[in-house]
Amino acid sequence: MINISSEVLECQNLVGGKWVRASGKVVNVLCPYNGAKIGFVHESSAKDVNTAVLAAQSAAKDWARVALRDRCEIMFRFREILLRDLESISQVIASESGKTLAEAKAGLLKGVEVTEFALSLQNVDLGGKMQVSAGVFCEIRREPLGVVAGITPFNFPAMVPLWMIPIAITLGNAFVWKPSDKTPLTSFFIAKALEEAGLPAGVLSIVHGGKETVEAVLDHPGISAAAFVGSTPVAKAVYQRGCSHGKRVLALGGAKNHIFLLPDADVAMAAKGISDSFTGCAGQRCMAASVLLAVGKVDSIVDEIVALSQKHHVGKSMGAIISRESLVRQQKAIERALAEGANLRLDGRDPSVPEQFKDGNWLGATILDNVKAGQNAATEELFGPILTIVRCKTLSEALAIENACEYGNAASIFTASGDAAERIASEARAGMIGVNVGLPVPREPFSFGGIQSSKFGHGDITGRSSLDFWSDLKKVTTKWAPLKESNWMS
Repeated sequence: MINISSEVLECQNLVGGKWVRASGKVVNVLCPYNGAKIGFVHESSAKDVNTAVLAAQSAAKDWARVALRDRCEIMFRFREILLRDLESISQVIASESGKTLAEAKAGLLKGVEVTEFALSLQNVDLGGKMQVSAGVFCEIRREPLGVVAGITPFNFPAMVPLWMIPIAITLGNAFVWKPSDKTPLTSFFIAKALEEAGLPAGVLSIVHGGKETVEAVLDHPGISAAAFVGSTPVAKAVYQRGCSHGKRVLALGGAKNHIFLLPDADVAMAAKGISDSFTGCAGQRCMAASVLLAVGKVDSIVDEIVALSQKHHVGKSMGAIISRESLVRQQKAIERALAEGANLRLDGRDPSVPEQFKDGNWLGATILDNVKAGQNAATEELFGPILTIVRCKTLSEALAIENACEYGNAASIFTASGDAAERIASEARAGMIGVNVGLPVPREPFSFGGIQSSKFGHGDITGRSSLDFWSDLKKVTTKWAPLKESNWMS
């Protein structure tokens, strides 16, 4: 059960191990469940960001000299603290993001999973050395970049930062974190857990704020790399601005994920997987099912999806929409789809809400059927609990629709046919594929990341491929004695 505290928390910047108030205007944090003020931050100016980066640069020099094994031990203690405080941190996550308590815990545990990957790096060969000629050795050493940054979104206040921070700092970097100004409170508890685990002061810095703060982070010459997760237009702008200053940038954007539903699919598995995918986190996640490509005669399965989805109750099994602005935008998208000829199979616009949450931002599960492939509901990221059904005669027609999408985050297929599943895995234009899985999020060390307009930059943000983003490879060639017999190398 979610417990929304009446206490209003001021969340300050973390600079050199000390909590300090930024110099900019106040931004209030409102609980999506009831609209109440639960916290506030001051926006950080370019001067505030510079102060944090200077402290991070100072800490980075000593941190880079700490043995990898010792850094991993801190991550191990950090993991234990997160698990110990799972309930209390999850309450904060739910209160500021609108998630259910179960969803908040699941997101934090996914962050723990990435932390476990980071602490395992002591057992992974991060370099290598071999004799390449008589008396000549070549060696690869993985080295930190110095100061790196992460700009994280509202929808996962703990999980997305924990995609970045454990790996980046375990590799020897100092990290500057700019949380979402809608959900900044969780950052305090993550930072306190790292402090208790023994992370030296200055290795983690936190700067709060909005667009001005993001731009200051991207412009700062002392930051070598920046990672971002958010909408595609902002991801593209972040990538371009950071790269223009010579930074290494990986910016993950939005999605319009397609699920292929075939007549031979297991009815119960497909219905539950699809329903859970688009309703979970109130649809506010980049992996949510968005478009159901209903191939052939699948009405009985669609009926079961509708039946399961209408059992979700907002404020109980479904969380809230992050802001009133987002709620209004989603309501308008539903109205537009109906005006364009969609059939409303399930209407979540006027849900029954528990009395204590009547002032919250609520949209129940909504299903739009018979939407045409090119219409707004089938092409734009709505970021809410809205499932758009596009009817297709053949799998080839469905693939053509998916392939035409500008995004490329995830795609799934529900079928009993191995041949159809392999075709989707091969031909769908998405970075993450699910077979009879509605939410195809890879486990570590398999990395997370999309393609096309869902990602700007190279590599992925977690897993093995993230190591090359957060570090450099130094190549060392060594010879200690002259040799009588030699070749071009020796």
